[in-house]
Amino acid sequence: MRILGIDPGYAIIGYGIIDKDQNGIEVVDYGAITTPKEDTMPVRLQSIEESLDYLFKKYKPDVVAIEELFYFKNQKTVIQVAQARGVTLLACQKFCGNIYEYTPLQIKQALTGHGRAEKAQIQYMVKAILNLNAIPKPDDAADALAVAICHSQTSSALNTNKV
Repeated sequence: MRILGIDPGYAIIGYGIIDKDQNGIEVVDYGAITTPKEDTMPVRLQSIEESLDYLFKKYKPDVVAIEELFYFKNQKTVIQVAQARGVTLLACQKFCGNIYEYTPLQIKQALTGHGRAEKAQIQYMVKAILNLNAIPKPDDAADALAVAICHSQTSSALNTNKV
């Protein structure tokens, strides 16, 4: 099973692609989609959609795991992230249709056994689980890989988090 993990945003969208089979988990690719702050929001949204289209065509994931939004203090930021997340979900639905959402608490619990784990602990576990030489950069890519790993570990008991 090929899993595309996504850490949603509008300036930086992290992605991580892993393969899971009976032998374990293997990283395929990871990185970030970035949108220039000088661009208007519609242009940024189009860039996100086009970049996701490219990832879907290149890697053909079977499943998408995406982090749910959590509370933002800045109302302007939450609206922009929600708009970008909507475009992200549309692209995922268009190309894959198998979309699962996980809260930050669920992701932390799956990787560390503790729902209040610190960011550094999550990054370390991503590196260890995927047998990488270094913690993935940028942080958004490590977060996206964490979402994908979370799905790989919980996929046998699913259908409760499907969008």
